[in-house]
Amino acid sequence: MKRQPVWKKLGLLYSPLDKMRHKKLVSHAANPLAVHLQDDVFRIYYSGRDDQNRSSVGAVDIDIVRQVVITDHDEPFFLHGPPGSFYADGVSIGNCYKVGSRCYILFMGWQNPANDHWRGDIGKLSIMSDYSLKLAQEEPMLDADSVDPISLSYPWITQTGPEHYDMWYGSTLSWDGGNGEMVHVIKHAVSTDGTNWRKMGLAVPYKLNFAQAFSRPTVIQHSSGGFDMWFSYRSGQGQSYRIGYAYNDGDGWQLALQQSGITVSDLGWDAEMIEYPFVFMHKNNTYMLYNGNGYGRTGFGLAVLTYT
Repeated sequence: MKRQPVWKKLGLLYSPLDKMRHKKLVSHAANPLAVHLQDDVFRIYYSGRDDQNRSSVGAVDIDIVRQVVITDHDEPFFLHGPPGSFYADGVSIGNCYKVGSRCYILFMGWQNPANDHWRGDIGKLSIMSDYSLKLAQEEPMLDADSVDPISLSYPWITQTGPEHYDMWYGSTLSWDGGNGEMVHVIKHAVSTDGTNWRKMGLAVPYKLNFAQAFSRPTVIQHSSGGFDMWFSYRSGQGQSYRIGYAYNDGDGWQLALQQSGITVSDLGWDAEMIEYPFVFMHKNNTYMLYNGNGYGRTGFGLAVLTYT
């Protein structure tokens, strides 16, 4: 029998409401992404917003074990792009991965054109030796095509073999599935070099009025070769974001929303919604960073994985 994951919440880890902030980071700390610096200290990159809701990348250094902020960086690490660029209206980060000695952060670049629907493409940042960020390429890594003609979002890449990389990413099938909610699903792509990708189609099953608006997958691989995935999703019935779960033990992805092991709290910063999970390992523990109310307006929290 498959063990049931249970996330023990450790509380709100960082709130953007606690201080005066840079004009490009006046609100939100969404899409937290952990990069190990040293010992128990991680740099948590996040997407903050300016007064026009355009997101740029900020960061805070946190001792994960003690749950103490070491350095709250005042300046943004990467700004949204100029008008006309694929990330002109925002940068929402996904995960980081290595190709050889180079480390990259993937992101969803937002466009919000006048008199048209917002949309996204997938871009790539380089993490430099001093942990600063630089655009890896001016053009998107993945953009709209005949397979994904509408909008792309939040990629997660894992190297699963010497010359094999897997990517799970969001793709819009429709802005309205007939119930007023978008149909945005998680697809799969593979690569031999971490740069050029072959799209493989739908990964996680979806169901209208049950789970139809997915975002930001986070994936861990087991020594057995199986995978666990957590993600944000909306049902299409008016419910705000929740964190869902799927697994793949070799027979394809199985949707198991009730087994996510985490839901909203009764009160407080994550009582209305929870979303944008990021799962990572440290000292034999598996942690999850995640956002709560207001799509990250209240900050991000930390949970640790146990099993029943």
